[in-house]
Amino acid sequence: MSTLVFFHAHPDDEAIATGGTMAALAAAGHRVVLVTATSGDLGEVPDGFLDEGETLAQRRAIEVAEAGRVLGVARHQFLGYLDSGMAGEPTNERPGCFAAADVEEAAGRLATILEEESADVVVAYDEHGGYGHPDHVQVHRVGLRAGALAGTAKVYMATQDRDFLASLANDHADSAWAPPAEMAEQMQAMGEPGSRISTEVDVSGWLDAKRGAMRAHPSQIPDDSFFLAMPDEIFALVWSKEWYIQAHPPVPDPFPGPRQTSLLDEDPSVATDSLRP
Repeated sequence: MSTLVFFHAHPDDEAIATGGTMAALAAAGHRVVLVTATSGDLGEVPDGFLDEGETLAQRRAIEVAEAGRVLGVARHQFLGYLDSGMAGEPTNERPGCFAAADVEEAAGRLATILEEESADVVVAYDEHGGYGHPDHVQVHRVGLRAGALAGTAKVYMATQDRDFLASLANDHADSAWAPPAEMAEQMQAMGEPGSRISTEVDVSGWLDAKRGAMRAHPSQIPDDSFFLAMPDEIFALVWSKEWYIQAHPPVPDPFPGPRQTSLLDEDPSVATDSLRP
């Protein structure tokens, strides 16, 4: 069996971006390790959500622990940095934030975990972190550097199939579940062109775990959020695939295909029935 380390920016990113893959791998007997770069202390919550004296970082630590339990995570580790906030905010430069951290120092912290775990695979983000958040971009830099420092055999970048998201937004623009206009516009620019994607994991058999992991983060993903309010069939339509670009060993750009279906050489028993529209 293999050990795979998933490196994410904030608590809840693991559920959204790679939750289905993580659950499938864990269920197949592989060791799944989650490393979260920041505490997520700059997230927004409604007044009265937190208990008296409780910080958001404390609540989000509880949430990510529960999400990890749902997904079958064997070990969770915070890397020890503060949330940097959205791009252009003064918090991007505050002491201790991840976006302003020295890449070599941060990569050294992650590489230590990779070495402790004898990791076969590490997963970071694409070059712009999916949508440009400073912490997500830093996950790309730090994750790839850590993989090199630790000599990890395979390094992947979690991403989204931009072409698929754009077609989804366009095809359902007039439906009752269409994303808000601002979100639909963001979807047009998220992720990477389909021609770059080396690996498409079908997680349709693990949607309950993915949704359960999302629900474990109510401070950021409440039940009435756009994601969780989707009917089951729409949730499956949107979330049944998770996408990756193999960064090491490098693959051609554009990727000649066909796409790989696993982060490992063997099939991790991911469900094969596709719910792609």
